[in-house]
Amino acid sequence: MAPLKAVTLTHVRYPRGDQLGHFLAWVSLVPVFISLGGFISHFIFRRELQGMFFALGLIISQFINELIKTSVQQARPETCFLLETCDSHGWPSSHSQYMFFFAMYFTLLTSKGIGLWDSRNNWIVNSWSWSLAFLTMYSRVYLGYHTIAQVCAGAILGIFLGSLWFWVVYSVLSPYFQAIEESAFGRMLYVKDTSHIPNVLKFEYDNARAARKKVPSKSN
Repeated sequence: MAPLKAVTLTHVRYPRGDQLGHFLAWVSLVPVFISLGGFISHFIFRRELQGMFFALGLIISQFINELIKTSVQQARPETCFLLETCDSHGWPSSHSQYMFFFAMYFTLLTSKGIGLWDSRNNWIVNSWSWSLAFLTMYSRVYLGYHTIAQVCAGAILGIFLGSLWFWVVYSVLSPYFQAIEESAFGRMLYVKDTSHIPNVLKFEYDNARAARKKVPSKSN
């Protein structure tokens, strides 16, 4: 019988009975939750150009990570024998790079007043993103998937790529958002850009209430 191999996307091991390890195993799955639950649902329900380019940047970042890993080919720590991950390279950590890219880009996004909520509450959501980034980095070392050097390299690369991609989107690509919005593709998929609206949630809330007032009541 051929040896079995797990799908590492959601295959995270921790020592039996270790409550902290159990918690950190779930933390290390945050990139999966963000990608599958966050960006996919964001595209389905919101169709925001900023969110689409945010997701595209994360995909490019992970592609760069794989290129570096296959070029450097640095082994994971010895604990990978127990975790069944010795067939993949460890430098830099893709989990760490993903989360620090996310935290950096998200912070820069909100600093420019681009977001769903009032900018006065940005520090709350930014603290959550950075806390999750550091927890994810710690979880990969604690669970034995990476060395400290590997997660630090991933964090530094994630911060650099997040900053670079934000500059590309904000300075180079955003002037074309209106053209994308008005294109046949944008109209077909209801793609929109709301980066010029300070508080998108309040804007949508006010417009939804105003539209309801224009609808004739059922009693009439």
